[in-house]
Amino acid sequence: LHSYAPWCPACQNLQPEWEKFAEWGEDLEVNIAKVDVTEQPGLSGRFIITALPTIYHCKDGEFRRYQGARTKTDFINFISDQEWKSIEPVSSWFGPSSFLMSSMSALFQLSMWIRHGHGYLTENLGIPVWGSYAIFGLATLFSGLILGL
Repeated sequence: LHSYAPWCPACQNLQPEWEKFAEWGEDLEVNIAKVDVTEQPGLSGRFIITALPTIYHCKDGEFRRYQGARTKTDFINFISDQEWKSIEPVSSWFGPSSFLMSSMSALFQLSMWIRHGHGYLTENLGIPVWGSYAIFGLATLFSGLILGL
């Protein structure tokens, strides 16, 4: 699994090698995928993606972060020579399906929703920026009161 963003130069440099590697998926009997984190913000929280591109190897519910060289040959060797076995899997506490990472994913999705909402209020409805901040501030205060009760 390769996470990327369209604006990321390192991701753009990796793209041709990743595409060549993807052609070997069937021969290696693996699924090779890429995910645009700008389209799937929850993924950034779920996998704690702090740098791009980030590559994970997933097998039998275990996730390992690939940090080797980024060429087609290195990717193929990583799978065919089972080099992934030498990498410690991500702790179950921090695995993408854990409660903690699911919560992080929800927070990332919420932040993206707030960003889109702010854009809609200021650009589409013409509300001043301070007005948008006031609306979100009141919504935060109100939701906090409701949860507190």
